[in-house]
Amino acid sequence: MSDPFEGLKRPTILQIVPTLDIGGAERTTVDIARAIVAAGGRAIVASSGGNLVDELRGAGAEHVVMPARSKNPLVMAANIRRFQRLIEREHVDLVHARSRAPAWSALAAARLAGRPFVTTYHSRVHEGPALKVFYNSVMARSDAVIANSGYTARLIRKVHAPHEARLFTVPRGIDVARFDPSAVSRARRDALRSQWRIEGESRTIFILPARLTRWKGHEVAIAAAAALRAAGRDDFLILFVGDAQGRDSYAASLDAAISEKGLDRFVRLAGHCADMPAAYALADAVIAPSIEPEPFGRTAVEAEAMSRPVIVSDAGGQHETVLTPEAVGEGRATGFAVEPGDAGGLAAAMAKVLDLSPEARAAMGARGRAHAVEHFSLDEMARATLAIYAALIRGAASAR
Repeated sequence: MSDPFEGLKRPTILQIVPTLDIGGAERTTVDIARAIVAAGGRAIVASSGGNLVDELRGAGAEHVVMPARSKNPLVMAANIRRFQRLIEREHVDLVHARSRAPAWSALAAARLAGRPFVTTYHSRVHEGPALKVFYNSVMARSDAVIANSGYTARLIRKVHAPHEARLFTVPRGIDVARFDPSAVSRARRDALRSQWRIEGESRTIFILPARLTRWKGHEVAIAAAAALRAAGRDDFLILFVGDAQGRDSYAASLDAAISEKGLDRFVRLAGHCADMPAAYALADAVIAPSIEPEPFGRTAVEAEAMSRPVIVSDAGGQHETVLTPEAVGEGRATGFAVEPGDAGGLAAAMAKVLDLSPEARAAMGARGRAHAVEHFSLDEMARATLAIYAALIRGAASAR
């Protein structure tokens, strides 16, 4: 990556996020902080803390504990002064908010301090009700509004209508060095095989990596499995890889549906996985059948980076990340797409994967790896984000 801060005196960038626990916005915060430091800048993150703080500090960034997760209006009002003091004390050159509640406080603080303000729309763009639209509108009131996909950008235009010059599309980046099949040892795969009790399994293994929540499409996957069984297929196993995160009743309902349909040998809840690269490496293919549009859809890109064919819902950001035969032809496809909620379509796409020869499956996976590395790497996300920072900081300096 060329020097994005060329000509700038070691800029200080403050990112604000509610917590630093595992999540898309939190992971991106740490990734960008690391990129800021690598480019010669100073990275500060304000949050209420979390399990990524040590990693953040290990990357050379600084962490400041703030009640950034609070939605209490009194706390949000007090945060304006807290953020302003932090900005002025640490000579912050630019403020970047990644969530709505702290963004309201950060917007006011940045304006009072006279600093450029950036937001990233990580979550879904709601089109109603009016109060929610207003609350979310803070994410479009910044000097630069970053959308994590073209889909998200289109909705921001439709709902909030920011000036086009302030809207940037920067696809989510993933660590293509970490999500690399050649970097996963056999021992790591074998450890998961033992944990998930699939030693000696010869069937094609599909994984659905997502927290257990209805909109991720687990029920669609169960119905697809039933359709495959009704068609006489017994050469597959689907593993739901993800934590219930307190949704124990939903997890129980999935177990009940699996049993009622006689699918205990074909669909299992694997639970939380701490080594997702190994999970992808163990799988033969990946499914992401969300019933609602994903703002970006990290799962599909991680699967591609791991050289695994992927089947996604043809909606939201996933429409942009997976190359389908219908869009690019059989010889360039990296996976398949089906209509959201279409269990029959998902079953048909899974059957296509099951019927691929080992050579064809490997070729599709290799194309996916190349696609992810070229378009969705951390380096590409960092390059685009730091370029936005630099342009705003230079513009602010010129205006003073």
